[in-house]
Amino acid sequence: MTPVASKIYTDDVSLLMVLIDTNPFFWNSINSTLSFSKFLSNVLAFLNSILLLNQLNQIVVIATGYNSCDYIFDSAASQNHNQRAENLLQKLEDFVHKDESLCRDDSVDGPGFSLLSGSLSMALCYIQKVFRSGPLHPRPRILCLHGSPDGPGQYVAIMNAIFSAQRSMVPIDSCIMGAQHSAFLQQASYITGGVYLKPQHLDGLFQYLSTVFATDLHSRSFLQLPKPVGVDFRASCFCHKNTIDMGYICSVCLSIFCKHHKKCSTCGSDFGQPQTQDSSTPDRKRKTSVDK
Repeated sequence: MTPVASKIYTDDVSLLMVLIDTNPFFWNSINSTLSFSKFLSNVLAFLNSILLLNQLNQIVVIATGYNSCDYIFDSAASQNHNQRAENLLQKLEDFVHKDESLCRDDSVDGPGFSLLSGSLSMALCYIQKVFRSGPLHPRPRILCLHGSPDGPGQYVAIMNAIFSAQRSMVPIDSCIMGAQHSAFLQQASYITGGVYLKPQHLDGLFQYLSTVFATDLHSRSFLQLPKPVGVDFRASCFCHKNTIDMGYICSVCLSIFCKHHKKCSTCGSDFGQPQTQDSSTPDRKRKTSVDK
């Protein structure tokens, strides 16, 4: 499939979709290293710097919660520029309370998973709306401020969003604040041509954001931005949602399974028996008897 051609305002006008991880279980796990309030203060300073770089820049913030995700800020729809931060924080607080009320599990092992697939889909839907609003529009990109571990059950939805962003020529930048790397966002940044970064010192988060992710797409060609050292391309099986190194793949719908099945659970295609080294032994014996 060929990428979708698009017209833009100018090279340095950006539409920045910021996806903020608000998973309360994750933030409780790293509260001693970086509190959620300090994280928000760094993010607000970064967003203000984006708007100061160009008056035509647009910012849309999407909250990625444990149970839901929602739009919480749009600079184009903000009437009072002096109360942008207050409106964003108020809507974010309302979203966090609403997301926590939807949580049915009182005890979650570890930091839990956030709904990254939903926020990526919402960001791409907003970008498509901008594309269809007229022939002129800013250059869109997505920035994921993420910390929760990868949710194996979201593998298919996230990969669909990644390929959709690739076809629309929308880079996905990733800033990981968790203890482990995100295989999903590593693939997202690599496939879409974005920047993947895991800061070594979270105390200097604003410096990382302003020096790496504040630059527009046109200026990136003149800068030496961080390059991925290694990308984890392992997939998750469709049956148990586990990350696997080797498995079985359906030749019809490309579904991946960790064990052999008689029928594909996705498209219903019948599978043959897996070939082993012993399966060719009867054929050799039969051929030998015929030659005699």
